[in-house]
Amino acid sequence: MKTVGLITEYNPFHNGHLYHIEKAKELTGADRVVIIMSGDYVQRGMPALLSKHHRAHMALSCGASVVIELPVCYASGSAEYFALGAVAILDGLGCIDSLCFGSECGDLEQLDRISRLLVSEPGSYRLLLQNALKSGASFPAARCLALKELTGDTSISEVMSDPNNILGIEYLKALQRLNSSIVPVTLKRQACNYHDTTLQAHMSSASAIRNTLKQLSIPQISGNFGENAINTSSQTWQLLKSQLPDEVFQILQNAWNTSCPVEPDDFSLLLKYRLLGETASSLCAYQDVSPELANRIIRCRNNFQSHEQFCELLKTKELTYSRISRSLLHILLSITKEDIALYQSTSCSYARVLGFCREHTDILRKMKEHSSIPIITKLTQTESLSPAALRMLNQTTFASDLYESVITDKFGGSFINEHQKQLIRI
Repeated sequence: MKTVGLITEYNPFHNGHLYHIEKAKELTGADRVVIIMSGDYVQRGMPALLSKHHRAHMALSCGASVVIELPVCYASGSAEYFALGAVAILDGLGCIDSLCFGSECGDLEQLDRISRLLVSEPGSYRLLLQNALKSGASFPAARCLALKELTGDTSISEVMSDPNNILGIEYLKALQRLNSSIVPVTLKRQACNYHDTTLQAHMSSASAIRNTLKQLSIPQISGNFGENAINTSSQTWQLLKSQLPDEVFQILQNAWNTSCPVEPDDFSLLLKYRLLGETASSLCAYQDVSPELANRIIRCRNNFQSHEQFCELLKTKELTYSRISRSLLHILLSITKEDIALYQSTSCSYARVLGFCREHTDILRKMKEHSSIPIITKLTQTESLSPAALRMLNQTTFASDLYESVITDKFGGSFINEHQKQLIRI
């Protein structure tokens, strides 16, 4: 039995993700697919469109064997930290043969060459990087300039400007740092770009699908406006039907306006409450919050209207929207620099299973036999966790309970905490 690992967000799952699963099995000869998936928050510092349990169900319905949650500290981290956390879990399972990731370039050799330079950081590279930073370039731009000058490869600028290439490089760096035996494989991204906001013929980006979903609204019950809204809603769903596997389309439709969509602005009042109790000094304790951003938050705090509006207000040439959004999420969830330092220093990890395919329980047994990290199928199974790992799990559990509270406030229904939620079995 061969097993391939995939690192994902599935926000939401779409045809491109189904292609990734099927192609990963084909390229690696794998019989089983283990998914490491962001939980209720994603790497852009946003809540996921729909819950991790819905998204795990989607993945399992489309060929995944097991779905494991990426803890919130990693899921909401920078590309480097996101990748390191996910790869560490895959490596800790002790039974993953390969890691298949998408990239815009599809050139594993080039991505690997870049990753090895970034891991080894030769003196010539460090000098070029320092010179570029002194000239006023941002860190990503300075890194790109230094690599291009060091290697003489003019294509590096293009490679380092694409998000999936960047993540791929971080996965490769993580594999090297962990001295992992997992074999990397890259799959060239098909049909659409990561940032595309309009639907393509059959395989669109998650951004385009989320953008289309924004057109949906709860239909009015009576009057012409209600009829127009119903017609618009019906047309939008028809557009989306061709972009999603049938099982995923059904799950999304059933959840719509009962437990999703969850949007950043749904957390606005919670975030404002947190910000009102902070000072510039206390804000600097949170992960990704620099003194510059902390001061800017305090100066602009009186003009806070909503999460998205505040991100736009805080944005500068040096502070990107995503960086600000991640920082605000860390403030909301109380994820501190001290937490991250603890997790890194102790190399703590665990694998919380969100769901599995009944026909593939052999991979669960293999994980339990070979794993060097605790496997959690129930939140009461904490005896084998280190204090740092328990802190990480509790932090992730709190974040999901907060997400659930927003759902129940927005759509009604009963609050179900993380301890009450069941494994997804299909």
